[in-house]
Amino acid sequence: MAKQRKLGRVTSHRNLMLRNLVTDLLRNKRMTTTVTRAKETRRIAEKMITLGKRGDLHARRQALAYILDETVVKNLFDEIAPSYAERNGGYTRIMKLGPRKGDAAEMAIIELV
Repeated sequence: MAKQRKLGRVTSHRNLMLRNLVTDLLRNKRMTTTVTRAKETRRIAEKMITLGKRGDLHARRQALAYILDETVVKNLFDEIAPSYAERNGGYTRIMKLGPRKGDAAEMAIIELV
């Protein structure tokens, strides 16, 4: 089983931060963040898209339990997931940008393919 990165946060803060990142990624289809956050966001976002591909009521309720915005879940099940019907995973792409000015954190763009 894969170990989750701690990201320098307590569990409750980390979980809510990842929920926000996944919600924003599915809403905007692209966002800029640090590389480690992008990698953690990718894990969860791909699971949400797989739930959307399943499309049943239980999958929708599981997605609603994680994603913070109901309109994003509706968009996920109606538009995003059907566009990946032929694809078996690999729904996101991470492109590294280089260090951030200020603290030199490695930055990346994560987007839906």
